[in-house]
Amino acid sequence: MLETEESLRVIGVSRGSEFSPNHVDNDAAIFRITVEELKKKGCEVTVYPEKEFVEKRIAGEFIFDMARDRATIDRLKELENEGALVVNSAYGIDRCVRKAMTELLMANGIPHPKSFIIPTDRSFEPDIFPCWIKRGNSHAMVKEDVVFVECREEAEHVLADFRNRGIPEAVVNEHLVGDLVKFYGVQGTDFFYTFYPSEQSHSKFGLEAINGETRGYPFDVKKLKAYSDRASEVLDVPVYGGDCVVSSSGEIRIIDFNDWPSFARCREEAGKKIAECIYNRITDSRKK
Repeated sequence: MLETEESLRVIGVSRGSEFSPNHVDNDAAIFRITVEELKKKGCEVTVYPEKEFVEKRIAGEFIFDMARDRATIDRLKELENEGALVVNSAYGIDRCVRKAMTELLMANGIPHPKSFIIPTDRSFEPDIFPCWIKRGNSHAMVKEDVVFVECREEAEHVLADFRNRGIPEAVVNEHLVGDLVKFYGVQGTDFFYTFYPSEQSHSKFGLEAINGETRGYPFDVKKLKAYSDRASEVLDVPVYGGDCVVSSSGEIRIIDFNDWPSFARCREEAGKKIAECIYNRITDSRKK
């Protein structure tokens, strides 16, 4: 039986600090603002850290989350299978893991660098130097999970490190020359924000410096938003962020796509739109 509008109960699951490398405060801030904005809409919000959410086997009809822990994602999937509305979907979070994301973006014609998925227990075969080698089985947790290499010797060293750390597969992306542009979006709203990380010192691991100084190549922001909204639909993550490279001719190719990033440069506006997205999905689901 659905609750009345006045007693709309919503559960929030915050992200474990170990999954916020160099962004613990930023991730906590956007989550807090989203909670506050949902309360303004009349929601009764109860927040749980990931581990508590799993250990207490919390359940609810409406859940929003920044989950990354495997146990949390599995628990959210159980609840989704039982009919709960979850934003972002646990299935969507899994699709943002590097290997799955790469396969889905390429399969759906979303502009992306030339890429390969390779096992780490073999020699490095792709001949696309320079390139990026990224762990395939999760998001980047440490700097060594995303490595720029310029020759086969460096590539073999990275694969050996992945093997030693129990990472079975790697994603290899060609290195694109151009401006690195970061973007944030919320599906179903007019919110879309872009910026050059090199100009705003926004970085988890400092890897953005490899692309060099921003040149300011013109590009179509509406086209990037269209690509990004399409990617968010394919991956099923309405609250999203990512990175793209813009070439000197204005060509846009998405190189990374994330479920619920920190929105650090625009969190006040973003928090309102995220809450709007969650609230609208809840109200739409109750009409069915």
